[in-house]
Amino acid sequence: MRSVSGTARALFVHAHPDDESLWTGGTMARLARAGAEVSLVTCTWVRGTTRHGELVNAARQLGLAREPIMLGYADSFVPESAPGAASFILAPFDEQVAALVAHIRELKPQIIVTYDAYGMYGHPDHIHANRLACAAADAAAVAAYHPELGEPWQTSSLYFITMPMSTVAELRPFLANASHLPIDGTHADLIDVTVGVDDCIGCKIRAIVCHETEMARSASMQDFAALPAEQQRLFLRTEAYLRRDLVPGGAELV
Repeated sequence: MRSVSGTARALFVHAHPDDESLWTGGTMARLARAGAEVSLVTCTWVRGTTRHGELVNAARQLGLAREPIMLGYADSFVPESAPGAASFILAPFDEQVAALVAHIRELKPQIIVTYDAYGMYGHPDHIHANRLACAAADAAAVAAYHPELGEPWQTSSLYFITMPMSTVAELRPFLANASHLPIDGTHADLIDVTVGVDDCIGCKIRAIVCHETEMARSASMQDFAALPAEQQRLFLRTEAYLRRDLVPGGAELV
């Protein structure tokens, strides 16, 4: 089944539960609603934890038919997220690339979505997810790379999450607890795709609220939730991306 944009399969690679809803929830919901096969890889936390259960609930709110894929590494700042497992940023990179390549070859996404190279605000797990997604997208297309992981697959385009500088400037005065986050954003002229998600804001909000643990723990999340109505709409109603085509012409996100 194809989406209205022609994108049949999309893979989102996120570092933690809640990132998918906060930063890309509207895009995921729009694609799912249009008939695309939307898959989610979450690099940290494991099945059986509270946040895994919250993630599964959030994915349902966004319309995903597939349960999120968990790579099973530990959040760099929360060892109990994956007891006994290596930290996401310290585990062998080759092992991680092979694991993600196996999923790419199985799912055959036309597009892969992850954070920009700075992880939006310098979070080491976000930066590592970007590196992992880029490396795995390249490796998945190479027939000689671990042929036992499946037939090679060439993803058409990578999309990297960002925020317009104007949005960051508008929100910053209201984000007292998040002021330490070095979010600079991207100049409007350099943003390749801005997705309007007004029609999916309800799904996006319900998905964000599913992450009760993070909402209760994170002062930054509480800041976002407490934004005045006008600024909250500004934050929720659009999602912005940089685009890198891996084949001529690439693939449209929406």
